[in-house]
Amino acid sequence: MGPLIEENLKQEVVLQGIAAAPGIAMGRVHLYNKHVPKIPDRTILPDEVPVEIERLHHAVARSEKELDKILGYAEQKLGGGKSKIFEAQIMILNDPLLFEAIETRIRSECKNAEFIINDEINKYQRLMLVAKDEYIRERAYDIDDLKNRILRNIQQERLYSRLEGSSVIVAESLTSADTILFSRNDVLGYATDLGGITSHAALLSRSLKIPAVVGLRDVTNKVYSGDEVVIDGYSGRFIIHPSKESIAEFEARRAKFLAFEQKLAGLRDLPSETLDRKRIDLSVNIEFEDELEFALLQGAEGIGLYRTERLILERDVIPNEEEQYEEYKRIADKMYPHRVILRTFDIGGDKVLPQSLPEANPYLGWRGIRICLDEPQLFLDQLRAILRASTRKNVAMMFPMVATVGEVREAKKMVEQAKAELRARGVPFDDHMKIGVMIEVPSAAVMAEEISRETDFVSIGTNDLIQYLLAVDRTNSVVAGLYQEFHPAVLRSIKHIIDASHKSKVWVGMCGEMAGDPLAVILLVGLGLDEFSVVPAVLPEIKKIIRSIKYKEAKRIAEKALRFSTEEEVEQYLREVIKEKFPEIPLG
Repeated sequence: MGPLIEENLKQEVVLQGIAAAPGIAMGRVHLYNKHVPKIPDRTILPDEVPVEIERLHHAVARSEKELDKILGYAEQKLGGGKSKIFEAQIMILNDPLLFEAIETRIRSECKNAEFIINDEINKYQRLMLVAKDEYIRERAYDIDDLKNRILRNIQQERLYSRLEGSSVIVAESLTSADTILFSRNDVLGYATDLGGITSHAALLSRSLKIPAVVGLRDVTNKVYSGDEVVIDGYSGRFIIHPSKESIAEFEARRAKFLAFEQKLAGLRDLPSETLDRKRIDLSVNIEFEDELEFALLQGAEGIGLYRTERLILERDVIPNEEEQYEEYKRIADKMYPHRVILRTFDIGGDKVLPQSLPEANPYLGWRGIRICLDEPQLFLDQLRAILRASTRKNVAMMFPMVATVGEVREAKKMVEQAKAELRARGVPFDDHMKIGVMIEVPSAAVMAEEISRETDFVSIGTNDLIQYLLAVDRTNSVVAGLYQEFHPAVLRSIKHIIDASHKSKVWVGMCGEMAGDPLAVILLVGLGLDEFSVVPAVLPEIKKIIRSIKYKEAKRIAEKALRFSTEEEVEQYLREVIKEKFPEIPLG
């Protein structure tokens, strides 16, 4: 059977991973099987100890030389900020305590250098790999990379990073150094079994503008070097042996994305305002600290939603006030002078609190502000931490899952108690910190005017608001098709929330997924939304649309959309508007 016929007989396979860096790439696989040094356990004679110490010193010096070169490549491609990853590894190489401990063990145990290096550095790795925090687990892979570099150099193995031709790199995992070194070749994209959005490889891929999909679990067992594949860094899909139809589809999508991205160039420093000077704030939703630099590169004017519950969900114990303060202060300092809105713990529902009891329907149970008010010590610890982080006056706080005016008043009393406790301790804070609420429960939407009188701002959480309004569990595939963001009831509720809050002279943001949908942007501007808070990747696209329309025109479009009776009519109308004004936007 000829190779062409054999290629055509291969079945298309679609794998779902995590979209780590945006873009679409098509090409042939280079399967990267990283060399893992073998670690002999060898007893040495006392007079061999100086030789082993010398081998150690030589390997450390060679490793530092390699990292200096990689640091230089990184600074050329990315500038100084992201290059600090490699500066940190060089600092570890220069850590006298670590290498004194290794030398001491070589002398006292009479073991070969590789064995002691591996064992000593593994101690730190094991502690990091069992951590609940994804960020710390990802840093364990950086330590592993440094360890393997030293071991490779002590065994005088060659550094491998050169490729022939264009390639999609597929690997179990990629380190920061792998990502930088491979980028010197014609790399089309990256795909890995392991990794998350906080891995340094993922962050560097975004900065290098190389499409990447991570967390594919076993992609290395399903491809061979030379296989044709597609990487969709927008959806997280990885397609092996794509059909002619799939290739045509992705080529068309890629052409649209590239054409549109070219038009987005240069938007970062331009104001987010309509043609008739209506100002719209553009913020981002953030969960991990490592996302901040990318958000700023995309032109973010602040953080509209920082999900503080990650501090609880990734560990077995609830973080204390000091641990929370350190995290919030770092975020506020990195974003200064831009505003940072810290949402208080939104736990319960699909996010389980440690030691919480099982509930038949957690979405309608003990969650959000209800838990905080029922657990005053947990809430006060967080409130004090947020207040302490506010000294530069760019921090606000927001309460989730509010259903009644009474809950807002009770939460504000707790804030005043936290302030009193800090004053008694002589701890500074912003006494005029802005306080807002999430409007994501129908009762809060109906009572928006009364609730907004108690706050400085409100933010519409469309994900929950839509599922509660339409009685549709958005995670249930059986009824997922009934989850409709353009349902007339949803649009009229959003309109009511905005109008009622404006009556109280309160600004209104939106941090749900609807805010990041290009199809919804003109509609939301026309409804009077003051702030969009979206994932960083879509921010330039949203800004482009805002800067290309008049507010008066957007209001007319929104008024017409509100008159339709079905979701299908609304969506069809909005598609016609976008197609006419922005034919280059790939709506999918």
